[in-house]
Amino acid sequence: MLEMEEIMTLLAYALYLIISLGMTIWVARTLSTNGEVFLVQCFGHNEQLAKSTNHLLVVGFYLVNIGFITLTLSAGNEPQTWPDMIRFLSGKVGLAVIVLGGMHFFNMHAIARFGRKVSDWLVEGQAYRAAA
Repeated sequence: MLEMEEIMTLLAYALYLIISLGMTIWVARTLSTNGEVFLVQCFGHNEQLAKSTNHLLVVGFYLVNIGFITLTLSAGNEPQTWPDMIRFLSGKVGLAVIVLGGMHFFNMHAIARFGRKVSDWLVEGQAYRAAA
């Protein structure tokens, strides 16, 4: 039979995974849905390129965040009391939220920077074809 401390540890890990993974899925879906319009604009109204880039960003987002969540699962002390469990969850979930936010701003910066370059390349390519 499991002792109370073991039950608390298992519950804390389960809650951490459920909350963090659920939040990752929600953020990825939200960013994917609402970010596609932005990507279409950044990529010179090339919807196929925007959708493809959007999908690749979502896959990368999932890989980095799920990797981070699973790596941090074993970091820190296991909770021994209910207040320990609350601190354990708030620390781990809070860190996951910061990483999610950091990934979002990194992606936005990269898209804003490289999206303009891709848009310029598309315009140059269309001008080259029109002149030929």
